[in-house]
Amino acid sequence: MKLSNYIGGQWVEPENGRYIPDVDPGNGEVLAEVADSTRRDAERAILAAKEAYDSWRKYPAPKRGEILFAAGHILQAKKHELAQKMTREMGKVYTEAAGDVQEGIDMAFYMAGEGRRSFGYTTPSELPDKFAMATRDAIGVAGIITPWNFPMAIPTWKIFPALVSGNTVVFKPASETPLLAYELVKILAEAGVPDGVVNLVFGSGDEVGETIISDPRVNLISFTGSTQTGRHVAQVAGEELKRVSLELGGKNAIIVLDDANLELAVEGILWSAFGTSGQRCTACSRLIAQEGIYDRLEKSLTERIARLRLGHGLDDSTDVGPLITEKAVDKVHSYVEIGQNEGARLVTGGNRPSSSGSLGKGHYYTPTLFADVAPTMRIATEEIFGPVLSMIRVKDLDEAIRVNNGVAYGLSSSIFTQDVNRVFRAIRDLATGIVYINAGTTGAEIHLPFGGTRGTGNGHREAGTAALDFFSEWKAVYVDYSGRLQRAQIDA
Repeated sequence: MKLSNYIGGQWVEPENGRYIPDVDPGNGEVLAEVADSTRRDAERAILAAKEAYDSWRKYPAPKRGEILFAAGHILQAKKHELAQKMTREMGKVYTEAAGDVQEGIDMAFYMAGEGRRSFGYTTPSELPDKFAMATRDAIGVAGIITPWNFPMAIPTWKIFPALVSGNTVVFKPASETPLLAYELVKILAEAGVPDGVVNLVFGSGDEVGETIISDPRVNLISFTGSTQTGRHVAQVAGEELKRVSLELGGKNAIIVLDDANLELAVEGILWSAFGTSGQRCTACSRLIAQEGIYDRLEKSLTERIARLRLGHGLDDSTDVGPLITEKAVDKVHSYVEIGQNEGARLVTGGNRPSSSGSLGKGHYYTPTLFADVAPTMRIATEEIFGPVLSMIRVKDLDEAIRVNNGVAYGLSSSIFTQDVNRVFRAIRDLATGIVYINAGTTGAEIHLPFGGTRGTGNGHREAGTAALDFFSEWKAVYVDYSGRLQRAQIDA
């Protein structure tokens, strides 16, 4: 199977004719051959999006919404098929992959509704016989650059609000997960998106990504990825005064206080730390435990982690799937060695499984727990993006909040306690864009704003109506029906 680019409503070969393999990280099987595109391919896609923009922005917004509604129904009908493909391409277990697709379905229906809302507002004028209002307007060509860990959810978070707002799209998915991007764009075409409105270009960041962020015909960039790359995107796109939304790293923490429901906390920690093999921007990688519950929590977690089963995501018995690449495995293992050298106590895990047997063909790493971690250690401050959890001991809630807020990132945080007073202090003082009470750090709902503070991004939010604020411009409109020149403020 060959995955070609989609430009101007046509599936087209890359200019250089070159394709590279798309590989199952769980067993090394080649799933497809994907276009290894060049700058010229990206430029063709940008031109197609530019040419389609004027007609698409004038397309009635309710009709744009109806197309997304149709896409949602197609996604719904193909949910099982798409989830299976995602598990094979990305590695997450099937139930998580189905949840990933469900987020795309939810976003389709939610943003379809915005085609009949996307509300502006009216306001009284300070002058007589004058009407004042504010409306939303499209911006232009949106460059959409997405990561591999949520290959359906994140593209839909970006593409659907971009489309319903009247923008056209040039979409560059992660090189590791092209198949899901291919399926999504096929669905949008089937749903009735006009030619040129959505364009898909596979390829590297150096070739395709760099072209999208630097080309002056692209008016806005929505990027999710590493903090290092995000800084580069902001710098290059800033030269052209593009609007840029960045969703970057996380170093999320769960706080467990002495009065917490221990069993519930353990369940939330396991899901947050080891779901998707820790490859989520909202994954819990720090566990901040009050000293009265610390030892019991460590014991319970150690027992439960030892029972987690590694394996291919389509195997019903699997709890934790593979990492995305061997390079990712190497990175995780290097951080385990860093933690040991820093003096943290390795409780369980910390190794690659044996190269013999079914796991030997995939990119697996054992779920890992460190204890006696100092808040300033590298394993407690740097994003690892793998199944590694660091336990930090604190005296009270005040210290827990200081530790939580004492890192460069601010995406998600969580607290387990049965004291309502502490709950509301935590809601007020935890400096993250997402706060969970008696639940883990993962599981965002698409009708609420998603994003973080500090090094996690540049202040924009995805999902909910907040997404429309990025993908649309405000236009202030004044209608003077007095029949004479009225000069605001001057004639007041």
